[in-house]
Amino acid sequence: MRVVDEFEVGFGWQADEPEFMERTSHAVASNGMVWLFDVLDVEGLDDRVRALGKPAGVVRLLDRHERDCATVAERLGVQRSGTATAFSLIPLVRFPGWRESAAFFPQERVLVVADALGTASYFRAPGERLAVHPVLRLLPPRRLRGIEPLHVLCGHGEGLHGEQASDALREALGTARRRIPRWFPASIRAWRER
Repeated sequence: MRVVDEFEVGFGWQADEPEFMERTSHAVASNGMVWLFDVLDVEGLDDRVRALGKPAGVVRLLDRHERDCATVAERLGVQRSGTATAFSLIPLVRFPGWRESAAFFPQERVLVVADALGTASYFRAPGERLAVHPVLRLLPPRRLRGIEPLHVLCGHGEGLHGEQASDALREALGTARRRIPRWFPASIRAWRER
């Protein structure tokens, strides 16, 4: 496993081999219980999760992010669940073929987003730390406004941590449309360089 996010109540990981899509999964603990999001199965995952706390559930935030959720949930002996008292689910996208929610842990100030936000190179315009998914740039997810996370965890790319996370979230939502002309050529370059 290649750990890309490491913070006091969780971690994020990618497959051992770097890939263009930068698919990232996360484990977040609250009150000794650990939830896993959009899981990619990797060697050593179970031990790493149990070191963080007791496994509580595996959550798929995006309908097409089945990844290895069922396999890991079964192995850990937990439910594939979308509800918990530790976090709230925020509906973000409801298109045919794209149903996505974000998870927000208010006590820990952790926001987990599957595709609506990302830090992967093909998401970002030059100078952006965090960006709205290219398809959503014209209509950024308004339900994330007003959230002040200390950690923004993305399903594609590394997360953002500390006070900069809230600033980056506000900036991504507020500038998504007007940065389309800068994003488009940068995205083409990213695809060509993969």
